[in-house]
Amino acid sequence: MQTTQGNTKKYNIWIWLLSIAIPIAVAVLFTVKIPGVERLGFLPPIYATINGLTAILLVTAVFQIRKGNRKKHERLMKTAIIFSVLFLVMYVAYHMTSDSTKYGGEGMLKYVYYFILLTHILLSIVVIPFVLITYVRAISGQFYMHRKIARITYPLWLYVAVTGVIVYLMISPYY
Repeated sequence: MQTTQGNTKKYNIWIWLLSIAIPIAVAVLFTVKIPGVERLGFLPPIYATINGLTAILLVTAVFQIRKGNRKKHERLMKTAIIFSVLFLVMYVAYHMTSDSTKYGGEGMLKYVYYFILLTHILLSIVVIPFVLITYVRAISGQFYMHRKIARITYPLWLYVAVTGVIVYLMISPYY
């Protein structure tokens, strides 16, 4: 899908709207508990796996673009975006049907867990506009600008994906 630079400005409005609306919607939905719906306790290992697969997709996509395989890179990145959306839907669904699990570890490990969790949450919010801007620059053919921001987006998104798995592994004994 190719767009003109004029359309890019329209996309920018949507990027900022989504970048603000998604974290607010997630925060609001965290306060909603759906009565009468069975706890969706089977979801955390699934969405942790999706995070892990997203990390693999990101690394593979970078490898493919460095080899000059633009089409494979594009497909991998679109799949990574879809996986991130699936993760978010499952994550919100789980938290709308289940209370948050408290971390039960002690000592230094507790501080490591909360550091990873806090940076994961904060960067998962920060990465939203980066992913969207990077994607729009690619579909609009602004490859120089795409590469420039992708150098920031990639490590942020990879960190969020990998730490999502780590957070799950650290808290899973306490579900």
